[in-house]
Amino acid sequence: MAQLVYSSKINKIRSFALILVFAGILLMYGGILTKNIEWLMLIFFLLGVLMVVLSCAVYIWIGTLSLKAVPIVCPNCEKPTKMLGRVDACMHCKQPLTLDKNLEGKEFDEKYNTRRYQKESKKNK
Repeated sequence: MAQLVYSSKINKIRSFALILVFAGILLMYGGILTKNIEWLMLIFFLLGVLMVVLSCAVYIWIGTLSLKAVPIVCPNCEKPTKMLGRVDACMHCKQPLTLDKNLEGKEFDEKYNTRRYQKESKKNK
């Protein structure tokens, strides 16, 4: 059976922002390649700049989230990491982590972070 590899939420969002930066730069480069068609070049440049600005906003947002994240030491690799939500993965070794005593020993699932699951678990208590 293939082992599932988990990724921390902070790293997923940072990767998304990095992809936005590169996509924006590629769009602007496409604008340079289409400089003979002015309206198409302008559209490529505007979309590229918009994507880079959006990535800056995502980086600012994840930075504020990272400040609110719970700092812990991973029991597997013993390196400091940050946790968002009820379940997360170590940023270094991808070990599933939880601080919720009710979830210890259960199979890792990101649905535990959803509000819908939290409401259902409160109803069952």
